[in-house]
Amino acid sequence: MNVVRNLVQSGRGRSLRTADDLAEVGLIESGDKAAIDAVAQHLPIAISPHLTGLIDTTDADDPIARQFVPDAREALFAPEELTDPIGDQTHAPVKGIIHRYPDRVLLTPVLTCPVYCRFCFRRTVVGDGMVSEAELDDAITYIRDHDEIWEVILSGGDPLILSPRRLGALIHRLDAIDHVGIIRIHTRVPVADPPRITDDLVAALKRETPVYVTIHCNHANELNAESGAAVARLADAGLPLLSQTVLLKGVNDDPKTMEALMRSLIRHRIKPYYLHHGDLARGTGHFRTDLAAGRALMKALRGRLSGIAQPTYVLDIPGGHGKVPVGHSYIEPAKNGEGWMVEDWQGQAHRYNDPMR
Repeated sequence: MNVVRNLVQSGRGRSLRTADDLAEVGLIESGDKAAIDAVAQHLPIAISPHLTGLIDTTDADDPIARQFVPDAREALFAPEELTDPIGDQTHAPVKGIIHRYPDRVLLTPVLTCPVYCRFCFRRTVVGDGMVSEAELDDAITYIRDHDEIWEVILSGGDPLILSPRRLGALIHRLDAIDHVGIIRIHTRVPVADPPRITDDLVAALKRETPVYVTIHCNHANELNAESGAAVARLADAGLPLLSQTVLLKGVNDDPKTMEALMRSLIRHRIKPYYLHHGDLARGTGHFRTDLAAGRALMKALRGRLSGIAQPTYVLDIPGGHGKVPVGHSYIEPAKNGEGWMVEDWQGQAHRYNDPMR
């Protein structure tokens, strides 16, 4: 019997936030509570009722549990791991703004999430509430004063935990800045806490400036009837949907599982966007594959998935130097220096010569 699912279905479902909560529903052993309390000092615990109900407690390798149930290994820090693995603070001119690339900024109006992914690369800053009104004003002023900024990306934390009124007011302020051409929202809410995707919230997202919604999703089990309905509400409103996935050992690091996820995303009208190589966040070594494994996985997907279902495999270079594609390369100069050798989806090499001009 799945105790977790029965609790949710009986109406007693609530977010799990402590080691005691996890032990009560059988997601950890009572003897592990002290170790879990210790890792919760570095990253809070939060598992929504929706995700709790998806966990199969009879499966020791359940992919939902692996992503959200704390693990004592989070207290193990490797020498190469960093507190700020992608160098956010290197590019933070004012609080709430990360300006890494010339034409776009990340705006983090809230640092709280409805759930906490145990592989989070911002684990040292999330969970700490919202930026103040004064700080948000400074962030908006920064965007207004830098006319090279064309895209504003709302992240956090999770911006969709804001009330429709607050979210709508924020987007309205961005919409009023002439040089802002697009707004992108990064969120886990549609698949982690789908009841939050209400008609009022969807209405708050509809503006003159195009609003793209990037949904963070790592396994096909996250897309069930309830989350699918939340996604459909966004898609039916005309909001373009993208996905962001993290390559996670034991969750989605085999071609069959990744293929199932990408197909499910496409069926739900979500265009796969990025597949992120795991960042060097402290205490996340048990989630990371190596680059060779990730490149091999992407090569395996090449012959299994339509082009519209292919994500771009990227590495965020430690230190704040930005993202780079790191997938398999299908072309290289011919050994004799004339033309190119091009590899097809079956691994066969073919010569290609540029036409003479």
